[in-house]
Amino acid sequence: MIIYLAGPDVFLPDAVEIGRRKAEICASHGLTGLYPLDNAVNLTAAGASLTIFKSNEAMMESADAIIANLTPFRGPSADAGTVYELGYMAGCGKLCLAYSNDPASYVNRVARLQRVVAAPDGRLIDADGLTVEEFGLPDNLMMIHALELHGAPLVTPRAASENIWHDLESFEACVRLAAERAQNRSGFN
Repeated sequence: MIIYLAGPDVFLPDAVEIGRRKAEICASHGLTGLYPLDNAVNLTAAGASLTIFKSNEAMMESADAIIANLTPFRGPSADAGTVYELGYMAGCGKLCLAYSNDPASYVNRVARLQRVVAAPDGRLIDADGLTVEEFGLPDNLMMIHALELHGAPLVTPRAASENIWHDLESFEACVRLAAERAQNRSGFN
């Protein structure tokens, strides 16, 4: 099984090393991990962003599944690019798995960044008066239910990881789920 490894990990200072470690974990379970930084792109060339998009889309097309890192990135929710990739793969009918190293509910994540209060009608609202989704889920319901319907529920640790960007325990749990799915699909039990 070929797995597209999505997430904001590509923005880390040690992004290449993280990708290498993730690919090794996949290989140790008999899977192939495709990491976006496996694509060699000249970032200073004209059209580099479109080249990155097309290269990542080609990787997703060649993959059987996605494992998305939905750990909150630059705010209370997952990285926007990763969310797009997850939706793309769900739309293609491919196996969708994801993890977050922060198990807090979405509303609690928002409350870390700004005041969340109850409106007179009972809705939770933020500082701008906008409704804050509260279903007890760790992120937006569209992502959480896409995972449930197209793969497996979001994998999270019991408590937030001390090093959310380098802890690969929940990632490896997703890899094990993918390996089990691949084994069952191959007819091995």
